[in-house]
Amino acid sequence: MTSGTRERVDEQREWSHGIRPYAPLCTLKPVAEGLWCVDGPVIEMKVGPITLPFPTRMVIIRLRSGGLWLWSPIAPTPGLFAEVDALGPVEHLVSPNRLHYVSIAAWKARYPRATAWASPGVRERARSQKLKAPFDADLADGAPEVWARDIDQLIFRGSRYIEEVVFFHRDSSTLLVADMVIALEHERVQPRFRWMLTLGGAMWPGQTPREVQLTAWGRKAAARACYQRMLAWRPQRVVVGHGRSYLDDALPQLERAFGWLR
Repeated sequence: MTSGTRERVDEQREWSHGIRPYAPLCTLKPVAEGLWCVDGPVIEMKVGPITLPFPTRMVIIRLRSGGLWLWSPIAPTPGLFAEVDALGPVEHLVSPNRLHYVSIAAWKARYPRATAWASPGVRERARSQKLKAPFDADLADGAPEVWARDIDQLIFRGSRYIEEVVFFHRDSSTLLVADMVIALEHERVQPRFRWMLTLGGAMWPGQTPREVQLTAWGRKAAARACYQRMLAWRPQRVVVGHGRSYLDDALPQLERAFGWLR
């Protein structure tokens, strides 16, 4: 095999379902003091008659209590479990919206004492998909007492399609959004998927997906009020569930992504 052929083969191995994920996968990546990202495997989501690939990402925050708060848990591996165990006790498993919950059951099985938190509509979604969803409590507009000193939250309302709970980690000034902003990088998506993802508003530099925008028709006032509350946190960075996060110039990027509400 020639070196050129070997390079092409190695490049193909990097792709998964048409997406090049953010390797290395299933390992801790420090973002700020007490906050880590973990990039996971590519998943496939059915959007109407089309199946589209998306990279996955979870966030781990160490609370003042020393316990760990896991946002949008990805499919775990033994190595990831070992890394998490070394950080501290897992206390909370958080579903930010009704599409981010599938792997919570696996984490709950590993950490049965952790509280699994349900986002709006996720219990109904799990039932419709006939999937196990071992939730213990429901997320609300305000943070529960157990993490209120560390993390702010609000339910982003307006869309008939989805209501997402967005979170703000105070100490690191980091905003977490799962699907309210998607920012897939052009070079990480194979051409056969780019047109559909571009049409859906999922490509870099990122925005609120058009499905969310369209289903907020007649309810933009509610969405705008949530956006203004979120903007008042003045985040210095934004971690997104799918794609490239805004780790620099977060506020201008956020304002552009939510330009449809201006």
